Amino acid sequence: MNTAQLRDFLEEHYDRYDQPAFIENDPISLPHRFTQKQDIEISGLFAALLAWGQRKTIINKTSELLRRMDDAPHQFVLHHSDDDLKQLLGFCHRTFCDTDLLYFVHWLRWYYQQHESLEDAFLHGDTQKERLQNFHNLFFSLADAPQRTRKHVATPARGSACKRVNMYLRWMVRPDVRGVDFGLWTRLAPANLICPCDVHVERIARRLGLMTRTVVDWQAAEDLTAHLRTFDPLDPVKYDFALFGLGVEEKMENKQNPIFR
Repeated sequence: MNTAQLRDFLEEHYDRYDQPAFIENDPISLPHRFTQKQDIEISGLFAALLAWGQRKTIINKTSELLRRMDDAPHQFVLHHSDDDLKQLLGFCHRTFCDTDLLYFVHWLRWYYQQHESLEDAFLHGDTQKERLQNFHNLFFSLADAPQRTRKHVATPARGSACKRVNMYLRWMVRPDVRGVDFGLWTRLAPANLICPCDVHVERIARRLGLMTRTVVDWQAAEDLTAHLRTFDPLDPVKYDFALFGLGVEEKMENKQNPIFR
């Protein structure tokens, strides 16, 4: 495919997958359960950072976490007692366990006592790389931050592609008339977002010639996004829907999409 054909192909599949039907089986369904801005931010943060493994499992485990917070995450974060924290004990998804969860709640309480929105935490820096590094530093700025919890919030400083954080930012920042992404945050431009690079996106992006680095690191995510900006400089990460959707569809069909043959 030439450049124009590739753009048309991505636009076609963006239109196909960026639809309300996408929500039900994706972790983004969890923040869609809420209407209050802070509840959406907190539930979305957990849903994104716990996004390991099958989507059904991610949804089930994050739903369990939210139930332990009485399905009112902002209220729980701000007003929990020490006794309320006992409800969180025993939670575990993969390597994210109650020690990590307790610190998350502790940090969120500290943060929301000073700020109305989590958006402020992602605005420090001139580039997206700097903003994510500074968010990581802020998140672990409290004296009692467990060392083991650091692996659950990725940072470009470690070379990570920051897939989950970038996905969370897509949810929060990207305005979406179709109602999938929220567009709650308006001080960070969609043009500055970096495409989340999960296994589905990586596989399809490589086949389309949009990703060439042998490792999926921060530079690979930036390179992929730079390619996508040539198709839509104002909203490059909208093509995450196309790449991810094609990858999931191909896996379900267990065969190559004819377009790649």
